[in-house]
Order: sequence, then structure tokens, then C-alpha cells
Amino acid sequence: VEDRVEFEMLEGMANHQARAVRDAADGLLLYAPVVKREDFHSAIAYLVRRLDENTSPENFLHDLFGMKQGDAGWENQKSRFLSACDAIDSTSSGPRRVQNRATERRAVLPMDQAFHNEADTDWSLPHNVAWIYSKVELLGLTRVADVPLQIGGKFVQGEEWASGEDPSSPGELIYRHAMAGAAQIEIALGCAVSARDSWRNLGFKARGELLAKAAAVLAERRGDAIATMVMDAGKSVMEADAEFSEAIDFADYYARGFSEEWFDGTAFEPFGTVLVTPPWNFPFAIPCGGILAALMAGNTVILKPAPETVLTAWVMVNALWDAGIPHEVLQFLPCPDNGIGRSLVTDPRIGAVVLTGAYETARMFLGWKPELRLLAETSGKNALIITAAADPDLAIKDLVKSAFGHAGQKCSAASLGIIEAEVYDDPGFRRRLRDAAASLCVGSAWRYGSFVTPVIREPGDALLKALTTLDDGEEWLLEPKMLDGNPRLWSPGIKLGVKPDSWFRRTECFGPVLGLVRADDLKDAIRIQNDSDFALTGGIHSLDPAEIDIWREKVEVGNAYINRPITGAIVQRQPFGGWKRSCFGPGAKAGGPNYAMQFGTWSSTGMPSRRLTVTKPIEILLANLIKAGGDPEFLTIAAESDAYWMSAEFSKTHDRSALSCESNIFRYRPFARVLVRAWEETDVRLLGRILLAASASGVAVDLSMPESHAFPGWSGTVWRENEERLCRRIATAAYGVIRAPGASSILAAAAVEAGSRLASQAPVSNGRIEMLPYFREQAVSETLHRHGAVVARRDRF
Repeated sequence: VEDRVEFEMLEGMANHQARAVRDAADGLLLYAPVVKREDFHSAIAYLVRRLDENTSPENFLHDLFGMKQGDAGWENQKSRFLSACDAIDSTSSGPRRVQNRATERRAVLPMDQAFHNEADTDWSLPHNVAWIYSKVELLGLTRVADVPLQIGGKFVQGEEWASGEDPSSPGELIYRHAMAGAAQIEIALGCAVSARDSWRNLGFKARGELLAKAAAVLAERRGDAIATMVMDAGKSVMEADAEFSEAIDFADYYARGFSEEWFDGTAFEPFGTVLVTPPWNFPFAIPCGGILAALMAGNTVILKPAPETVLTAWVMVNALWDAGIPHEVLQFLPCPDNGIGRSLVTDPRIGAVVLTGAYETARMFLGWKPELRLLAETSGKNALIITAAADPDLAIKDLVKSAFGHAGQKCSAASLGIIEAEVYDDPGFRRRLRDAAASLCVGSAWRYGSFVTPVIREPGDALLKALTTLDDGEEWLLEPKMLDGNPRLWSPGIKLGVKPDSWFRRTECFGPVLGLVRADDLKDAIRIQNDSDFALTGGIHSLDPAEIDIWREKVEVGNAYINRPITGAIVQRQPFGGWKRSCFGPGAKAGGPNYAMQFGTWSSTGMPSRRLTVTKPIEILLANLIKAGGDPEFLTIAAESDAYWMSAEFSKTHDRSALSCESNIFRYRPFARVLVRAWEETDVRLLGRILLAASASGVAVDLSMPESHAFPGWSGTVWRENEERLCRRIATAAYGVIRAPGASSILAAAAVEAGSRLASQAPVSNGRIEMLPYFREQAVSETLHRHGAVVARRDRF
């Protein structure tokens, strides 16, 4: 094969070896990067990458220059060569990529098998491409049947009909769906209540097996679901495929969502009936996850799908019913967003509401019913920091992907780039960023190459202003344009000169527009990033470990990303959910270890057995509480349970995926300050239990008591106040958590207004349950590979 073998070497490196190879091989091709003068840094970056590869311990060039026969370098290379030869017999000559979506049949994962993430579709394989083409094109030629309601196991017509439109072809009716009226909502609620006992009594194991079966049935529907999202939600095939994998992951993960350790001295009771109100931007995975977590906990579920994507939700629930989820347990109930929808949200038979949507929607729900159990992931105004120590090309790639994937309509999308001055002022950086965004393919979701697809509806006031208007000091680096006469299809826009206190910096616009903020240095960049009412996702690009360490400890977001895009959270690896106004309710992350357990109430049935010796400060507090009249045995065992769970869970970092190429840390961050509220009727025993758990979590604790109440067991800050004064004071007190068992609707409303988490459930002795409200969950994901080589993991936690 000599006539088909060519030797190549990089010009300017190892010239002596190059001449020897040229003479021995009778020819040599020298190659070198060629760039314009203004792009010279790119040539340097390329050469540094080559040098980095060639000098790595795995590369033979590492030993070549000083190697002599018999020395350590020689033996190292000899061993590597012989090991490679030994592997020849066991190496297949066939393809390693064998995924075939057209023929595969996914098995139901046994419940004793550990969770693992579902693989996305490998689009490098031609048969997979042909498979999705056939699915999408078939749907495009098919008339979609009317979508009915499903109430009590019966498919029924609504009191009125609404239409579904294709965002890629506005005005084109693609289907009709029924809308429930007041009478049908009443029937659905009655059915949900009637089905509760049988579903709850089925038990965790049987419900988990049904969820595992649902994962397998969902996998069979991948192609149909992707095609539906292309039509119904304007999603690209690749975006829809990744979302679908997440739905399967939710099923398999929540099937294993309850740990026996949590039942150590406790019992769990589901809320009863959960209403799931999902968004249109992730119309398959998010409702599927909320439904499955609530079902696993033993609740019945009513799904009120997003009005824009009813067809996608219909495809999803049919898969769950076909997997064996009873129709009475999961009902499908589109209804208008008016008084009828409000009556469903506020009905006393609804035990909890799951919302993914705007902050304003969550506030509206709680305004209707302040004591509502609302589990909500809401808005974000997410930023990616790029420092002078970043790889600028990688940072640009990840910023563009984070800002404009799915037309910037992800709740995790980067709508802000906070750029260190040295980089921001570099014309080359700006030019490359503009070019990267301008080169994205913008078009119909039916065009397979489209990266930026249409927004779900014509831009509202906020998005239209962001796409068309510049505030004082701003200018367009890349001006967005409406394309193809489609008011929903816009090319990417990038604004320069966005000020930290500007309208655009504070407003969630939810579309393909990115603002750039100039920061003096890393400290200034972190200040700007954290100075936000929202705290959903955020990221940093820097190759300086010291900068990364500083940012990791100071960033205030639920999902933090290092040297990678800030979108694309994956179940278990990066459980998803925010802080501040990006979250309402208990705050457990979707796809994380505590999400399913928040769909019910916990109560003590005995004393926990998992215990450790308490710390000295807790020992002193415990003695004071006992002296004040607390039950010695109960409080001592509860405090020892807290000590165990602080050691085993809350003070540790967890990387359950354990990838070598990416660190995915899940950790708990205690609130700075919490308030414990006692009432006239509060039992001393239970108040002591609450104070022990709050103190053990490491937060600063204030105690609020009625004016006439005395409690000598507490030596910390005490506020003597009635409920009215308490509600006025917490408006500005900045409490992260208000722990108030039996809180009234008045206090609940005040907590919502103050932006504080309200924990009103009765206390339990198990520290794993009782301490959870005092922590915010955070996922930190960091890329650990560069130029094809895995970077050695450094213990940064």
C-alpha cells in the first residue's frame, strides 16, 4: 500500500526528524496554518494545540527526543506498542456506532439496575437520518385528527374548540383541540379524587415498575414525538431529539425516586391530586417529568397542557396510558386561561400545582390562593462570563449556542454575555462573535439544517422591543431581521453597550437576542451576574483555575456551568432548577434526588436509627432546650439524626454520574438567614426540634414569638411580635426561609411578597427530611477535557 501512504508533519517542528522522514519515505508533506494578519492569534492557538498534543505523556513524541534503547522512555513506548498489537485480535473491524432508530427495541430496565441516561440519536449514521426524514415528512402529509379531552377514562368533546398552528407557517391550522368547561372540570376533579386510594395503595414498587415500562414505551414513540414537536412547537429535529431523551430519563430516574433511607422513622402521604401546568418551550419533557414524579409519589394527576402545544402533550400522555398508567389516574384537560382555568388551580381538591413558566404567572397563582402548594420553576435572565483567561474561540462557540439554540426560547438561554474589558474591547473578538452568530442557519423547523427556528408566537411587547430598539449607549453588533415574511422568524441579534442597570439587562425577553455587558474584571463580572432578581443558570469561560474557584464559590444560580454551554441540563448529571425569583416552593431540582419526595407530606412514626454524635454547639443548644422543657430522648435522637445527614448528605458534594470528561457536582448551599415562627399553641417539643435542625444546617436563625410567649431554651435573636407586625417586618428582613408550621394564608402571602421560602409542614425527627428546607440545591458542571485530552481532576470542593 506504499502508493497510498503519505507522511505529513507540521512545519517548523522537529526539523531534523522531518528531513529523516523525507529521505526515508521519499517525500514529505509539510502543513501550516494560513490566516489573515488580523487572525494571527488563531494560528498561534492552533500551534499551541499541536504542541500540547505532541508533548502529552500519551504521545510518542513525548519520549522521542531523548529516548535511548533500554531507558524508561524506550520501555514505555515499547509497552504501548506491544499492548496495541495484543489488542488486534480482540478488536472488531466492524463499525462501533451501531444505533439504528428504525429497528431498535428498548427493553424495560429492571428496577434493581442503576439509572443511566438515555442516548440521543446519532445523526452521523445515514439510516438514522433517513428514519427521521420519513417520520417528519409523513406527518407533514397527514391530516391531524381533532384532539379530545380525556376525563375519567373517556375521550370526550369539549364545550368549545381551539386551534393549533405551525410556528413555521403562521395562520395555517394544523389541528383542533377540545377545551374543557366548568362542568367537565368538576367531573375530572371528582374522578381524580375517587382514583386516589387505589393508586396510592399500589405502592412505590409497583408504581416504579409502571414508570420503567413507560420509559420503554416512550422510546418506541421517539420519531413520532420529534415530528410532532417540529410541527407543533417549531423545534428543530436535534432540539426535539434531546428533549425526548430527557423524558425517557425522567421515567427511569423517578421510577427509582424514593430511597428506603428516607423512611427511617417517617411515613409519606401523597398530596392527593396534582395539577401539572407545563410550558410550550419544552412541551414533551417538562410535562412528562412533572407527571411522572407526582405519579411515583402516589398522586393522581390532571394535565392542563400549554395552549400552544396541546398536540405534543397529547402524543406524550397517550404513550403513558399505553404503558399502563390508568386513565383515571392521569387525565388530559386543556381549558381556557380565564375564570375556568382559575377555578381549577384554586380548587381545594388540588393538593399541589406544578408550574413551569413566567414569574408573573406564579405570582398570579399565589395571588389567587396564597396558601397554594406551588412547585414552580420560573423565569431567568441568564449570563455567561468570559474572562481574559478564556479560550475565546471556545467561549464564542458556547455563548452562541447558549443564546440562540431553539431561537433563545430556553429558560436557561444565555441572554447576556458579561465580557471582561480586555476581551470586550478586542475588535477581533467582536468580529468573530458576530460572524459565528450571523453564520447560523435561520429558517423553518421543517428545514433540517435550521439552527434558529421560529419563535412560538409573534413577539410580544418585551421581545419586540428587544429585537427592534436600542437603549441609550447601545448599538447593534448584529442587527436582527424578520425573515421570509414570517413575523415569528427572526435572525439572531447582538447588542453592544448593554448597561448593568438597563431595561434589557433586567427583562426576560425569550427570543434570539443577546446583550453584551462590559466588566472591568472578574470581580465586577460576578457582581453584575449576581445582581439579578433571577438566578436560574449562569456560566463562566476561563482557563485560570483560580478564577474558576472564585466564581464557583460566589455565583448565585441554581445551575452553574464552567467552560461549556449553559443550556442542555441532563437528568441526574445536572438536575435543573433556580434560586431567587426563578423558583417557588420547596426548591428541589427536576431530575434530582429530592424532586419526587416533595409531592407529599412526611410525618414521624418512630425514632430514626441513622445517627451520629452531635457537635459541641448543638450539644449546648440541646441541653438548653431540654432544660426549657423539651423531651430529652426525642430531641437527642433528632439531633443525632441531623448530625448523620449533615455528614452523609448535606455537607458533601455528589457526582453521581462520575464521568471522566466532565465534573457534575450536586451540592447543598445553606441559606444565610432563616426565621422560625412559634405560635401560642406551638408545642415546646416540636419548636425545639425545629430549632435543632435549623441550627445544625449552619444558617443564622431568628426566632419570632407572640409577645406574651416565653422560651428560655433559645439564646439567639428573638422577635416578640404579633402576626401583623411579623408580616410587615419580613418584607425587608431578607429571610431565605420562614419555618412556620401551620402558617396562615396571611403569612403565606407575606412570604410570597418578600420572596422567602415558606416551610409550613409539621416537623419530623428524621434529619434528612427536616433539614432539607434550609438548603438551596446547586448543580455545577465543568468540562474536564481540552484538545481531545482529559484534564486531571483537581479536588476543588
